[in-house]
Amino acid sequence: MPTTFADLWRPTGTIDRGPYVLVGLLGFALKHNLDRLVAGYGFHRSWTLFNYWIPVRDVARITQLGGSEAVFLGTMVALSLPFIWVGVILTTKRLRSAGLPSELVALFFVPFLNLAFFLVLSLVPARKPLSIERLAQGPKSSFLNTIIPESALGSAALSMLLTVPFGLGFALLASQMLANYGWGLFVALPYAMGFGAALLYGTRQPRSLRGCIGVACLSTALLGGALLVLAFEGVICIIMAAPLALPLAAFGGSCAYAVQRRRWTRNDGPVLLSVLLLFVPGVEWAEHAVATPSPVFVVRSAIEIHSSPEHVWQQVVAFSEIPPPSEWMFRAGIAYPMRAEIRGTGPGAERHCIFSTGAFVEPIQVWDEPHQLKFSVTSNPPPLEEWTPYSHIDPPHLHGFLMSEGGQFLLTPLPHGGTRLEGTTWYQHGLWPSAYWRLWSDAIIHQIHMRVLKHIRDRAESDR
Repeated sequence: MPTTFADLWRPTGTIDRGPYVLVGLLGFALKHNLDRLVAGYGFHRSWTLFNYWIPVRDVARITQLGGSEAVFLGTMVALSLPFIWVGVILTTKRLRSAGLPSELVALFFVPFLNLAFFLVLSLVPARKPLSIERLAQGPKSSFLNTIIPESALGSAALSMLLTVPFGLGFALLASQMLANYGWGLFVALPYAMGFGAALLYGTRQPRSLRGCIGVACLSTALLGGALLVLAFEGVICIIMAAPLALPLAAFGGSCAYAVQRRRWTRNDGPVLLSVLLLFVPGVEWAEHAVATPSPVFVVRSAIEIHSSPEHVWQQVVAFSEIPPPSEWMFRAGIAYPMRAEIRGTGPGAERHCIFSTGAFVEPIQVWDEPHQLKFSVTSNPPPLEEWTPYSHIDPPHLHGFLMSEGGQFLLTPLPHGGTRLEGTTWYQHGLWPSAYWRLWSDAIIHQIHMRVLKHIRDRAESDR
């Protein structure tokens, strides 16, 4: 227990539930009124209690915001940092006082679920410290100790048997029920599966770091296999998710390895596993509750053509059939352009860009012959055809998670009589973390651009 006011803010020691509740309420009242003053007088914005869950949605995309929005969000986040620091310290001390694992402090950052977490910490009484005799007895037997085999192979197999079905359930909750492909599915789930699998693996006796990481990654790999076998996902999407999911699973396994080495936490396996069962769906549900439209991204690609803008323009408006693709990503199932057709001329005309999975319907907005052709997109075909052992699968992310908003061709005359042709696509995708998935989407759209631009170049130069 803290003996002085200064001891209250030090990371060491404990704090009982009474002081914890009192300091927490006073701190929240101070922070809320400070936020209201800054938001109202500094930015002329209203601030309510619900705004404390808005940054969960916006902080991840602060680099994509511009102007006053980024300044406002950055200011509010900066104001929160001292209070977060104090809250984490007090929560850690309260967990220590209640005899609970300090790792549970991670729940401090989980929206909505943290409210129940704070309530529990406000009610759980302090636990008396263990005596020397009790420490010498070692960890008590638990239910997990009775069902998990002693051997490394047996404990690894049982950890797979327990974690993969739960992981499959959480994956289907996010993708099939919530239609949410985000942080809960691609970050929280692989980390939690890796942590849970390695924790179960080391229940009977401490395992090596290599073994914990191996079991953690294997559990996530088996989840991908289950999604493929049960026809919920295809090979391409699982391959694209693997570079994100496997390192997170390995990190979860490393954290579980650190936990199993601490004598006082070996008997807390059921508690930690229970937290994981709440953590993943909690993140998925919170993400679904505060979901907003994703930002618009832009990809530009250019090529030089040894032909006049007038000749190039004819190919831009409507190009002929493109030969079958040789690029690996298109042969793997990513949708690729085949030809373009035009109905009418000038603004209001309708261009159809035929892809391997369907047609983009593109009403013309700007027809500035032979300089600029700009269009919107009113219909998007599926972005890919899944590789799968089944004849056809239709996961939700094929509809509405990679959407083209519009495009443009810009023709610039070059001094030698040639043309610089630039293709631009504005698009959105509903996959998070957006920075990771944009690596894939930008690369795919760039390859689509180059397939079209090279075909236009070849036809324009041959027609010349």
